[in-house]
Amino acid sequence: MDLRVAKIIEVEKVEGSENLLKLQIDLGKEIRQIVAGIAKYYRPEDLIGKEIVVISNLEPKIIFGLESKGMLLAADNKGEPVLLIPEKEVPPGTKIR
Repeated sequence: MDLRVAKIIEVEKVEGSENLLKLQIDLGKEIRQIVAGIAKYYRPEDLIGKEIVVISNLEPKIIFGLESKGMLLAADNKGEPVLLIPEKEVPPGTKIR
């Protein structure tokens, strides 16, 4: 798995879904779109500018008609996702080892 830090630059709810958010993330050398089932727990405006951890080398998937090119990582706290974030700010695309 290729784990990287990504910066969230844009977020919107997926029309017709209660659970999905569409995120545009900066991976340093490219901007990617990922789709994540976190809409019940995170408001789009609260995610802009946050750094998250993503798996960047997954095959693209179509989720609710949208292409997702990666997966964000979150801990499961009694059924609620908690995003994994770096302790300090690091450049987008930084490899996690």
